[in-house]
Amino acid sequence: MVARLIDQGRLAYDQPVAEVWPAFAQGGKGEITVEQALSHQAGLSGFVEAVEPSLWFDWDATCEKLAAMAPLWPPGTASGYHPVTYGYLAGEIFRRVDGRTLGTALREDLAGPFDLDLWIGLPDSEHGRCAELQRPPAFPDFGEINVPTRAAFLEPWSSPGGRGQAEWRRAEIPSANGHATAPALARLMGALAQGGWLDGEMILSPALIAEMARERIAGQDLVLPFEMSWGAGVMRNGPLKPWGPGEETFGHSGWGGSCAFADPETGLAGAYVMNKQSAHLLGDPRPKRLIEAAYGAL
Repeated sequence: MVARLIDQGRLAYDQPVAEVWPAFAQGGKGEITVEQALSHQAGLSGFVEAVEPSLWFDWDATCEKLAAMAPLWPPGTASGYHPVTYGYLAGEIFRRVDGRTLGTALREDLAGPFDLDLWIGLPDSEHGRCAELQRPPAFPDFGEINVPTRAAFLEPWSSPGGRGQAEWRRAEIPSANGHATAPALARLMGALAQGGWLDGEMILSPALIAEMARERIAGQDLVLPFEMSWGAGVMRNGPLKPWGPGEETFGHSGWGGSCAFADPETGLAGAYVMNKQSAHLLGDPRPKRLIEAAYGAL
């Protein structure tokens, strides 16, 4: 959704976030660019000081707290995965430019017109269709625990809580409560793998797809226990290769096994969702076997 704004000339990747969100300049963040925020370089992986877990349900209050926060590491020097705060950063950048919430725009511009069963902010009418997630028996292995990792994943307030499941499903938290079917995700990623075309309409130009997926930073992530390569809003396939052999493949994986990917070299795309989560942060063997089988059939 942010890439579409850039494709329309309404935003630029190298533009400081503070140009569209002035309060974000607090705490020494005035030079952080849109592409740095979208590639997990902003140093805002989570809140170090205690907050109520219900804070995440108040969009404006969460964004105000992020805007006032000082980075946990020098921005631009390293990536550190922002598991929940990312949705507010990307969503507020989008809202400041477009005027709509990201979930509303997703529904109006893509999900509705292209019949994608994909939601950020799920209406009550759809709640009965949702699979209940089964938590894994153990926490993932985060390696050596540091302040950014603890803030991101391990504090009692690191993720939304305290409001019940129905309110969680209704909320628009772009990083944490997207609801979708695997075919909907695969169709969306298929468009990105095949020049931006979805049902005969271009949703993103080929040049912008390539620019979105271009590597912004690579190396040991400060939150995840992996060497990562990040584009502007997407994980890149190297060096871990969770989504087949493609060097230019990009997508995203989630804790528990879910993933979606696009390979512009072959035109192949796919998605995997599950209700039984594993303890894997990246490279769950279940989707990996399926992806390897798909590539083996090419």
